[in-house]
Amino acid sequence: MDYPDTVAKIHQFVQLGIVPGVSYAIVDDDGIQADVFGQQELVPDKLPLHSGELYDLASLTKVVGTTNLILKLLVLGKISLNDSFSKYFPEWQSPQVTVRHLLTHTSDIVGYIPNRNQLPKSELMPALLNLKSGPDIGRVVHYQDYNYIFLGWIASKVMGEPVQQLISEMVLKPLELKHATFVPDQINNVVPTELIPGKGLIHGTVHDPKARILGADCGSAGLFATLDDLVHFSRWLLGDIQYPDFLPDEWLDQLFVDQTPGRMKNRSFGWILRHFDDHPYILHTGYTGTLIVVDRVTHKALVFLSNRVHPNATNKLFFPYRSELIRTFVKENVRPKD
Repeated sequence: MDYPDTVAKIHQFVQLGIVPGVSYAIVDDDGIQADVFGQQELVPDKLPLHSGELYDLASLTKVVGTTNLILKLLVLGKISLNDSFSKYFPEWQSPQVTVRHLLTHTSDIVGYIPNRNQLPKSELMPALLNLKSGPDIGRVVHYQDYNYIFLGWIASKVMGEPVQQLISEMVLKPLELKHATFVPDQINNVVPTELIPGKGLIHGTVHDPKARILGADCGSAGLFATLDDLVHFSRWLLGDIQYPDFLPDEWLDQLFVDQTPGRMKNRSFGWILRHFDDHPYILHTGYTGTLIVVDRVTHKALVFLSNRVHPNATNKLFFPYRSELIRTFVKENVRPKD
């Protein structure tokens, strides 16, 4: 099927100067419609965007990597959804926080860490464990990177390896995400992000400051991948590609179901859960300008990759245009009801 309204919206991002360039793909029953256009870099040099380049996925790391790692550990019986975070880290002072709370961003973690993004790893990790849960635990979705940092630490505690190594071994390889990596080895094949005064262009290293500090122990950001990787990943979510030895179908189905303790209808495991035309679909975004939308009922997915933080992160126009893009895609080419 054709998606003229969605494609027009995508082109507006570059035409209006909202992002330097875009790599996108639409997946449905008829196949894959994809394109790459615009620039990858505006300063200090103006360079065109090419197909096959790696993007800093930012928070898409949560749903591509960490969520699936945790689900795999649940399937293997290594952990339980009702496990308290304190079971693995006794120094954590809010034992009511469970794996389910962390997966659904319902832990309501509160507290302030002075100079957080300037702390060394040896100080940041204990500072994070010194935070606590607030009064809205289980009742309010409060999206926080801390949830997925803590999930990564649980996986590391159980398996004895840093979370990013576990994701590489237990998620990226079995799902055949061939180019996805936490450590790009060819910087010229990576789309740059922000140009920071006094520090230069972030190119081939993760944009998120907490992820830079925590390194291999960060499960909230840090993954780089290509458009092809995320198309393959989306086709797995749609059921076009099968990996039954990785996750049984019944667990994959749970990604499209409300998993919040209070049944707030807006979060599954990791993913934002929304509804259109009486059926659910899932999506997730990344701070750097990345997006995945998956609708299994209409059997279509959208992958949108940009570096909207280049040359700087003060880009406010991006967010309303992204929301409009999501609405346009979800509404376009809806299958007629029987």
